[in-house]
Amino acid sequence: MIAEPAADEPLAHRRIVFGIVSIALLMASIDQTIVATALNAIRGDLNAELTWSGWTITIYALGQIIVMPLAGRLGDQFGRKRVFLGAAVLFTVASLCCSLADNIYLLVVFRALQAIGGGAFMPTATGIVAEQFGRDRDRAIGMFTSIFPIGGIIGPIIGGIIVTYWSWREIFVVNVPIGLLLIALGLRFIPSSAPKAAARVDGTGAVLLALTMLFSMYGISSLGGSGAEPTDPLFIASMVIALVLGFLFVRHANRHAAPFIPLSLLRGHGFGAMNTINFLFGAAMLGFGALVPLYAESRYGIQPLQAGTLLTARAVGMICVAGLAVFALRRTGLRAPMIGGFVLVAGGMALMSLAPHGLTPYAWLALAAGITGIGMGLSIPASNNASLQLAPDQISAIAGLRGMFRQSGGIVAVSITTTILTHSANSGTAQAYSFLVFAAILLLMIPLTLLVPDHRGTW
Repeated sequence: MIAEPAADEPLAHRRIVFGIVSIALLMASIDQTIVATALNAIRGDLNAELTWSGWTITIYALGQIIVMPLAGRLGDQFGRKRVFLGAAVLFTVASLCCSLADNIYLLVVFRALQAIGGGAFMPTATGIVAEQFGRDRDRAIGMFTSIFPIGGIIGPIIGGIIVTYWSWREIFVVNVPIGLLLIALGLRFIPSSAPKAAARVDGTGAVLLALTMLFSMYGISSLGGSGAEPTDPLFIASMVIALVLGFLFVRHANRHAAPFIPLSLLRGHGFGAMNTINFLFGAAMLGFGALVPLYAESRYGIQPLQAGTLLTARAVGMICVAGLAVFALRRTGLRAPMIGGFVLVAGGMALMSLAPHGLTPYAWLALAAGITGIGMGLSIPASNNASLQLAPDQISAIAGLRGMFRQSGGIVAVSITTTILTHSANSGTAQAYSFLVFAAILLLMIPLTLLVPDHRGTW
C-alpha cells in the first residue's frame, strides 16, 4: 500500500521532541559511567566489599543489554510513547531509591531497576525520532544516536565534581528533577504512536533471550574480577548455561509464528554483517574508551583527573565531525564513512600504543585520542543508519539489537583486557599491545562493510 505524500512530512514539534528524548538518552548514558568515580565513597559509606561496589556498575550494563532488544520490540508493538514514558517513570523512581539506599545490596537492586528504565530509552526514542522527522529521519537518527557515547565520556567528569563537592547520593538525586521534567514534557509534546496489530507477545522467546544475555554477560564480566581465570567454575557454568539457552532461543524463534526477535533481524540480508560489526565496534571503541585513563595513569603516571580529560579530547573530535558526517550521508552513502572512520580510529589507537615522539606523554595521548574521536564522528552516523534503512517498520527493535551488540562487545573487551592486565608483569606495556589488537579488529571490520547494502539519499 502506497503512503499518502503527506505521510513522510516532518512534524511541527519535531525539534522539541528531539530535545526531550535526547535528554533521556544523555541521562541514561551518563549514568552508565558516572558511578565509577564514586565507588570508593559508596564502599566507605555503606561498609561494602569492593566486589559488591563494582556490581553497581556491572548490573547497570547487564540490565541495559538485556532490556534494549526487549524494549525495542515492545515499543514497536505497543506504542513507543507508552514504553518511553514508562521507562522515564521507572528510571526516575529508581534513581530516588538509589539515593536513599542504606546498604549495598539494596543499591545494586535499585541500579538494576534503573538500568531497565535507562535501557529502554535508546530503542523507543530512536523510533520516536524517526516518526517525527519523516523523510529527514536518516539525518535526525544519525545525530541523535551520536549522543550516547558523549554521555559515557562526560559521566566520570560530572561524577567527580559531584562527589568532590557533595556526596555519592547526589549522583542519583540529580536525575529526579530532570526525570520529572522529562515525563511532563513527554506527556505534553510526544504524540502517541499507533500500536501494531500483532499476535500475543512471545513471552517464551523474550525470557529465553533475556536469560541468554544475562548468563553470558555475567560469565564474561566475571573475568574482569581480581584473580579471575577462564578455568573458574563460575565462568564455565555461566557460559554453558548461556549456550544452552541460546540454542533454545534460536530453535524457538525458528518454530514460532511470530517470534519476539525475528531471526531475519539477526542474520538476514545485511543484518548479520551489521550485528557482527556492532559487536566488534563496541569491543574496540567502547572497550578502548573505558581503558584510556587507566593506560595514561599506569604507563605514564598521569594524574587521574588529567587522564580523564583525554576522553574529552576524543569527545571534541567526535562532536566536530559527527554533524558534518550526518549531513553528508546522502551523498557519501554508508560504506565510505564507515571504512574511513574505522581506519582513523585504528590509526589513533596505534599511535596511542607507541612511545611519544616530540611531545609530552599527555599531548601525545591527547592527539591520538582526538584522532580516534574524528574517526568515531565519521563512522557512527553511518553505522547507526546502516541497518535501520533495511526495515524502517521495525526501527525500535533494530535500534535495541544494535545497542545490545555494542554494549556486549564493550563488556567482553573490558573483561578480557582487565584479566590480561591482572596477570601481566607490566600493565602499561600490556595495555599498549591491547590497543594494537583493537586497531586490528577495526581493520578486520572493513571487509564486513562490503556485505552491508550501501544506501544514498533518504530512506
